[in-house]
Amino acid sequence: MQKNVLILDFGSQYTQLIARRVRELNIYCEIFPYNKVPDNLNEFRAVILSGSPFSVRNPDAPKPDLTKIKSKLPVLGVCFGAQFMAHNYGGLVASSNTREFGRANLSYVDATSDLFEGVTEQSQVWMSHSDSIKKLPEDAKCIASTPDVKFAAYKFQDELTYGIQFHPEVYHSTDGKKLLENFLVNIAGVPQTWTPSAFVDMTVSELRDKIGSDKVVLGLSGGVDSTVAATLLHKAIGKQLYCIFVNNGLLRKDEFNSVLDQYKHMGLNVKGVDASTYFLDKLEGVSDPEQKRKIIGNAFIDIFDDEAGQIKDVVYLAQGTIYPDVIESISVNGPSATIKSHHNVGGLPDFMQLKVVEPLRMLFKDEVRRVGAEMNIDAKLLGRHPFPGPGLAIRILGDITSEKVKLIQEVDHIFIQSLREWKLYDKVWQAGAILLPVESVGVMGDERTYEKVVALRAVESTDGMTADWVDLPYKFLQYVSNTIINKVKGVNRVVYDISSKPPATIEWE
Repeated sequence: MQKNVLILDFGSQYTQLIARRVRELNIYCEIFPYNKVPDNLNEFRAVILSGSPFSVRNPDAPKPDLTKIKSKLPVLGVCFGAQFMAHNYGGLVASSNTREFGRANLSYVDATSDLFEGVTEQSQVWMSHSDSIKKLPEDAKCIASTPDVKFAAYKFQDELTYGIQFHPEVYHSTDGKKLLENFLVNIAGVPQTWTPSAFVDMTVSELRDKIGSDKVVLGLSGGVDSTVAATLLHKAIGKQLYCIFVNNGLLRKDEFNSVLDQYKHMGLNVKGVDASTYFLDKLEGVSDPEQKRKIIGNAFIDIFDDEAGQIKDVVYLAQGTIYPDVIESISVNGPSATIKSHHNVGGLPDFMQLKVVEPLRMLFKDEVRRVGAEMNIDAKLLGRHPFPGPGLAIRILGDITSEKVKLIQEVDHIFIQSLREWKLYDKVWQAGAILLPVESVGVMGDERTYEKVVALRAVESTDGMTADWVDLPYKFLQYVSNTIINKVKGVNRVVYDISSKPPATIEWE
């Protein structure tokens, strides 16, 4: 794997965004915690130091050892990274009179600076810090300022070492991408060779070398990640890949057969297993959300293990792990405290004794889609909204019955199909319907009704970590509500969820 740019993470909420922006420049990068610097720094062409929630003046603040990095490689310190270098090499960092957060405009730019080539005065930048550099180290000079921040950017003389007290990775910094390109391409000379085509060629070659003539089993979900992972493996090893698609009875309407049909057209070696009754029997009478997740996870393991055991001499288990999962597991603050019990394949136990292969583990979600497009996977499949591992079980609040599943499948189908018909589907990151455990009074014809309430949810997001509700047109919501109430027996009220994440979550359970 080409290791061109090293990003040292000090716990900033923006670190993943830095990596995404670097990748958008067709440059490969990897994130490492500041206290787990790779041994072989010769593999890297440049280093970016991230921001941090800490103040450099805090005794508990990260204290990286930069002796093998600073002056040896081109370095760009962002916010905390810039303040740490100023603080550590003879400058002064102090608390600001006012917290510097939000938009600002450059009031001074050094016209001779390579870092700011093509960036002019008044360019908007995004600040997010409560400390500020009050004095630079003696061997550093100021290369940019804002009206409130004298040392918005600086450079160590006779070194390719820079510090900036704003965030170029966020969209609010209008020339942020240009600044990153100046640093990585013009100053550090990093090649722009990270393309979907290059990734496919490299990964296919690596998979062939690693797997050889061994067999691989993969649990398909119908989602983007598992589909792209399966296609890469199929391209590398063909019929040595055995895919298993389990119907847990909690999929969307007709999804089991439609996804299987789609996979057949892709030439994948897929076995469909309809275990609907098994899952629904296990869930009978269970209302607690976490208990539902665990039951579904364990039931999946039972079915998957049984099916995988029928394939002779399987050596590898393939997973659709992507880079945000990897980053979370090695983050500055350690592995995530809560492991989601509905990560089906990821939750497979050690007793299966299979080696793991993860062809997508270094890709962000948007990169997964671009790689899929490079391999000519159908755009409709690549554009599918995320769907939770436990399926409709966590969109039915309370206990699960086959009648409730059928009802919410019909509601969900009308909602999703209407989004497509109204050309709104691709403007939404994730959408679905929730069956609430309440009934409401209604009137249909001349009769009083007492029937179910469903909530519709549509959000926009980039990675699911944060999300905003989508302001769908009133006419659309009116149409969907009327259609659901008229066509789905048992529903007499439809509501629309306008909660953002945080404080709410995308799913209700």
